[in-house]
Amino acid sequence: MSDSITSMLQENRLFEPSEHFRTHIGPIAVPDLKTYHEMYRKSIDDPGGFWGEIAKDFDWYQPWEKVVEWNLPDAKWFVGGTTNVCANCVDRQIKRGHGDELAILWEGEPCSPDPEIRRLTYLDLLREVSQTANALKSMGVKRGDVVTIYMGMVPELAIAMLACARIGAPHSVIFGGFASPAIVDRVQDAQSKIIITCDGSWRRGQIVALKKNVDDACEKLPEVKNVLVVRRTQSPITMHAGRDHWWHDLVPTQSPECPCEEMNSEDLLFLLYTSGSTGKPKGICHTTAGYMIYTAQTARVTFNLVPKHNHVFFCTADIGWITGHSYIVYGMLPNRVPTIMYEGAPNFPAEDRFWSMVARHKVTHFYTAPTAIRAFMKWGDEHPRKHDLSSLLLLGTVGEPINPEAWIWYHQNIGQSRCPIVDTMWQTETGGHIITPLPGCTPTVPGSCTLPAFGIDAAVVNEKGEELPANHGGLLVIRRPWPGMLRGIHGDRARFIETYWTKVPGMYIAGDGARRDERGYFWIMGRIDDVINVSGHRLGTMEVESALVSHPAVVEAAVVGIPHEIKGTGIAAFVTLSPHFKGATDDSLRKQLMEHVTKEIGPIARPDMIRFTMLLPKTRSGKIMRRLLRDIAVGKESTQDTTTLEDFNALAKLRESDE
Repeated sequence: MSDSITSMLQENRLFEPSEHFRTHIGPIAVPDLKTYHEMYRKSIDDPGGFWGEIAKDFDWYQPWEKVVEWNLPDAKWFVGGTTNVCANCVDRQIKRGHGDELAILWEGEPCSPDPEIRRLTYLDLLREVSQTANALKSMGVKRGDVVTIYMGMVPELAIAMLACARIGAPHSVIFGGFASPAIVDRVQDAQSKIIITCDGSWRRGQIVALKKNVDDACEKLPEVKNVLVVRRTQSPITMHAGRDHWWHDLVPTQSPECPCEEMNSEDLLFLLYTSGSTGKPKGICHTTAGYMIYTAQTARVTFNLVPKHNHVFFCTADIGWITGHSYIVYGMLPNRVPTIMYEGAPNFPAEDRFWSMVARHKVTHFYTAPTAIRAFMKWGDEHPRKHDLSSLLLLGTVGEPINPEAWIWYHQNIGQSRCPIVDTMWQTETGGHIITPLPGCTPTVPGSCTLPAFGIDAAVVNEKGEELPANHGGLLVIRRPWPGMLRGIHGDRARFIETYWTKVPGMYIAGDGARRDERGYFWIMGRIDDVINVSGHRLGTMEVESALVSHPAVVEAAVVGIPHEIKGTGIAAFVTLSPHFKGATDDSLRKQLMEHVTKEIGPIARPDMIRFTMLLPKTRSGKIMRRLLRDIAVGKESTQDTTTLEDFNALAKLRESDE
């Protein structure tokens, strides 16, 4: 049996750094590959010198005594130093004379006829964050108490996070699409006594009943003593006397002055729960100084942020996920580039909503997920063509590997063949980017996240930890500590060690299969759990999916393994078709696609079964739920957790469809 993942999908299109980007962006943070390699080498060989120099630009109450202390698997960064993340996001900008500059630009979902827009300067943030912090104190919140936040994408969400950071109360943000059982699990694990929520939030023109979900959860949470409620939708809700408080009654009456807590570098900044395929959600712990500096630095170099050039950054993620934490709030505000928060869906009231926003706000940096890009492709090229996208300078992708054909569509139709694409690989656990191109510096290849970020000693290894040669698939690991790394799983030391540090002893394992090509570029081949063993050959699902998506009929594909009496494991593919191919004969198209995969990868990758579907089951963050597809492919009634499923119709329709 082969020890490595078979890797045969070839992609040879190379895109040099964009001259348009170089001309219009302003100063280039990392201007060429020679500079990148020099900086990268220093970040690995002298992490104390590299990160210590970057940290000097931040505000500290007490300077650190040592940059990094590493006792596998535990890292401490900026040991002995004290600082405050809110102070560096907000107060620091005001002290430097930028208080009147735009910090957060928020747009609500409803358009009647124009969208609701709020603009918050750093001075606005300071006032509202301080008042919110004082309101939390009035409800008994103390340094070290975990505050649960379950809200829609409204400015008060970012304000609440910063208020928690200001007074040293770690926050635990729960994505507003989760149901009440998810709230119960996370509040109990965090031992939180307070929840901040909204009466409801807008999603595709409908109200999501956030407060009712909190009420249902609180029936099983006697420890919750206070619920602070933002009025957003004006929907009727029940307010429980003594426990529930209206934001608009409590917060504006507070003093606009609240001093920042002096936090130790390794004090907990936040918990963020991430679901596994089995077991309860993991409360990922991120601490103060290392996370603050890593997110700000990766934001600056990956997106080449230059405040004086009037940049506007639009990350389409929800703050309930790590992408929103790092690249809407904590990585953006220290860099003094306006960050957009959008409340609703990308296709409300129409499928051109994002492009109308890009044109309306003159967005320069646009950061979204491959699953969204594939949806844009399916909706049609005519939607971006309606709008002036000439302000765009840079595009980014996040959340999962991007298929080469989706990359090309994004480059041509959104970037108009002039914007570099940064295909960023990272996780909740890493805090920020770990592998990514740098715009103006890195030649890009569609589908590859290219080279490691500064400080990331990434490698592709076998289970013994031996580095594999080019184009041999293996396990993606990181061999040294970095400032943004998780510090543990809340309340579960054994799970922390077992999940991340035991499969390859002495190395952090990301949970992904990967390979490096002759250039040293990384290719993510899918989660380790999604690798398919066909006749002794281990195939990465990502490569088979990319081969399918490269056919003009296919917009999106998900591949899973199914039992096969000869091969051991066969390949089942679930495929969403382009609108142009809806009239095609199923059987003939199936044969075409099977032959196409054979041509692109080889006979070993030929799907044994292809099913056409209008929808794929996805989490609310846009990731395809392949574990559910495995059950459907074999006709099994699934007993798996579906609390993160966005649209139950996708599951129902797949179960109803005939093979």
